[in-house]
Amino acid sequence: MRLMFAAGLAGATAAQATSVETLLMPGKVASAHAKLEEVCSNCHDRTNRVRQSELCLACHKPIAADVRTHTGYHGRMPNAAAGKCVGCHTEHMGREADIVRMDRAAFDHALTDFPLVGAHRTLDCTSCHKAGEAFRKAEPACIACHKKDDYHVGQLGTKCADCHNNDSWTGAHFDHGKTKFSLTGAHQSVSCGGCHLGGQYKSAPQTCVGCHATDDVHRGERGSECSKCHTTSDWKTAKFDHEKETGFALLGRHAKIDCVGCHRSGNFKDKIPKDCYGCHKADDSHAGRFGQKCNDCHDNLAWKPVKYDHLARTKFALVGAHDKLDCHTCHTANVAQQKLATDCIGCHRAANPHGLKFKTGCDSCHGQQDWHSEISFDHDLTSYPLLGLHNVVSCAQCHRTQAFSDAKSRCIDCHKKDDVHRGGLGEKCDTCHNPNGWALWVFDHRKQTGFALSGAHGKLKCADCHRKPAGEVKISPDCISCHQKDDVHAGQFGRQCERCHSTVTFKGGRAR
Repeated sequence: MRLMFAAGLAGATAAQATSVETLLMPGKVASAHAKLEEVCSNCHDRTNRVRQSELCLACHKPIAADVRTHTGYHGRMPNAAAGKCVGCHTEHMGREADIVRMDRAAFDHALTDFPLVGAHRTLDCTSCHKAGEAFRKAEPACIACHKKDDYHVGQLGTKCADCHNNDSWTGAHFDHGKTKFSLTGAHQSVSCGGCHLGGQYKSAPQTCVGCHATDDVHRGERGSECSKCHTTSDWKTAKFDHEKETGFALLGRHAKIDCVGCHRSGNFKDKIPKDCYGCHKADDSHAGRFGQKCNDCHDNLAWKPVKYDHLARTKFALVGAHDKLDCHTCHTANVAQQKLATDCIGCHRAANPHGLKFKTGCDSCHGQQDWHSEISFDHDLTSYPLLGLHNVVSCAQCHRTQAFSDAKSRCIDCHKKDDVHRGGLGEKCDTCHNPNGWALWVFDHRKQTGFALSGAHGKLKCADCHRKPAGEVKISPDCISCHQKDDVHAGQFGRQCERCHSTVTFKGGRAR
């Protein structure tokens, strides 16, 4: 038999010998190395196994350069100096085997030439690395990824980092003082596009009228040197001496009015009246009932405050809230023809929520300072004392009819529309809420339910989990009861999600 076997080997061709060599392999190599499979010496040195990594790097020249210069991921990883490729990459596992075996979740991008900082840390790998392309081919320059975000359309070059940072693409900082036009006053808060229309930077105007022609209420009559009257701090604040130039001093509120507020035609040569009624006829809420001498009651500081002595002229003192009313609130017609009542019900009949039930005057319960809050009625003497914010609620908000005893006493009767749980937590609102404020609720979810709201659970609203009353549906504390749709494993790993995931985030789980 030995002779027959020897004769068989002696008659074998070189190609057959190679085939025999491949039969001795522990398994097929990955599809990327399939062409090298027939000749084992392409990757293995039988006399020196240490040379295996050297043979790998002979083919993978870019990676070899990284290892040699200590750059890139392979040049910075802890075992880069040893250069042992088999430490991470294992072959002969079959054609479809993943010999890269990279754990994206645990990958330390700081070992690459592009550490992830700022907003880059939250991006998915595919945001920068194209599918089917080697990771090392991703271009590190900002413009490579953000060209479509370049509002400047290349006019300011490709060094985005000169103005932008990694935290946010917006909010760039540019020292405009290095240009021929320093930003002062209100210009400092204007967005770039406010002056550089359409992202054009080279042809932006540098004169006031170049940008503010549409704001020129003078329509060019005062020339183009806007800075003679205006400043960059505020376009409306002008240095024009109105009293000297026109004989009409701008006092009080007049000093703050825009020019076109009085010079409505835009032609400053047109004559305009200098008496109050000439300009404020349309503002006369009295419709001429009190004459045209506005300054008898009004002054330049404000149109509403008046000097009229109501008690001396009408024998009705304006006290409390009456003192803050406009004249026309009560005087709706000519004072010579309209006789106003001096009792409460004469004016406030429509505001009376009690109808004709009470025969006494309004002032027996209400005061003149505030119709709603200055009430002398003692609710503590009833079966429902007013606690917390209930003490400042108007009567009509709870007492919808004149029969005050019909008012409900349960929280849900009045606050059903405020129940963001939509009945999911039952009707005993006072379990969590109190009269001091609807938002001032206290509920210890761990102590009262046995389920602590940790991680992302602490940010959820009650209704996110409690969608139906507790009496109808009892929520299971198991993760999968709420996160079944998030289970990308389709139940293959069971219901104990917490073995890999945490309450901080459902994504990026790691086996524990």
